[in-house]
Amino acid sequence: MPLAEKYKNTRQVSETLCSPVPENLCNTQVIDYASPPKWNLAHTSWFFEEMILKKYVGDYREFDPTFGFLFNSYYNHVGDRIARDSRGDISVPSMDTVSAYRNFIDDQMRSLLESRSDPAVEALTILGINHEQQHQELFLTDLKYVLSRNSLYPSYGEGLNLVNDANTTLGQLDINEGLYEVGHTGDGFHFDNECNRHKVYLNAYSIDRALVTNAEYLDFIEDGGYEKFQYWLDDGWHWLQESGIRAPLYWLRINGHWHYYTFAGLQPVNPEAMLCHVSFYEANAFASWKGKRLPTEFEWEVASAHLPWGKRWEWTNSAYLPYPGFSIGEDAVGEYNGKFMINQMVLRGASVATPKHHSRPTYRNFFHPHLQWQFSGIRLAERQR
Repeated sequence: MPLAEKYKNTRQVSETLCSPVPENLCNTQVIDYASPPKWNLAHTSWFFEEMILKKYVGDYREFDPTFGFLFNSYYNHVGDRIARDSRGDISVPSMDTVSAYRNFIDDQMRSLLESRSDPAVEALTILGINHEQQHQELFLTDLKYVLSRNSLYPSYGEGLNLVNDANTTLGQLDINEGLYEVGHTGDGFHFDNECNRHKVYLNAYSIDRALVTNAEYLDFIEDGGYEKFQYWLDDGWHWLQESGIRAPLYWLRINGHWHYYTFAGLQPVNPEAMLCHVSFYEANAFASWKGKRLPTEFEWEVASAHLPWGKRWEWTNSAYLPYPGFSIGEDAVGEYNGKFMINQMVLRGASVATPKHHSRPTYRNFFHPHLQWQFSGIRLAERQR
């Protein structure tokens, strides 16, 4: 597919995702890490403007000079920005102005892509497309959190449950000990944190073909899993005491029965469905309760070719760290991944909210261990018996 067409299609997906959202919700922010729909739409446009158009279009004039402050996310190279927890305070510009901004950026990008063939522009455009796809997933995860805080539990779309998938395979996959290569290879797009490809030694292990189900996790809850400190890492136990959390995100006990909020509204928990919306702390505690463990990200990658994956982001027992030979670039693009390699855990795979063609076995997602709002689940591993 031509790059200009791929750009156009990606941008249209963002518009389609936003179209069912009432305007009064487009600027709603209820927690610091869940950005409003309006901000996501504007930020992805700002990315193309800041990273590409300002550099490669002669005499370029910004749509609005204040947008750099409003819609910069975390790029210190670019300048000051509004605080992350204040994105919902941006009452101006309106949604109409943000739409006009997107159209302006699209016109400028179309002209640039049609007028010149430049490998640097093409590479940055591909990065921008993947960046927007990341924000399409964040759009859904952030919106779900916003809607869940409404006591009427409104629907985003009829039949749009997104957490009802069940496992299709059972049993375990055995992987022999040995030296394996991990990391990105080939000419396809990848983020810098997937490089460099390198060798790792793995002891023999077994990894579950199926993800943990709601029924299995309910057994953990009913056995007092949230009250027994011996299953929890110390940080996780402190998080538990401070937060008061006693179930996955969006779960509610109503008249003695568990329900959860979905994009189709409040529904009874499906016991056969894959568990969703748990933190690393919960995933690790459940694994301990089961007498197993979470796989490392390298164990996951080596086994991935023989496993079904893509419905839930899968927590691994690996800290988010650089691969051998990794270096952070000196410009703003260099801030994309490297500076976050501290205090975060790696998730592998993809989820039902991940855009098509935005997943691969070497993709390294990463979040702080207490966060639950992604479509995250659990796959267990153990020493090979």
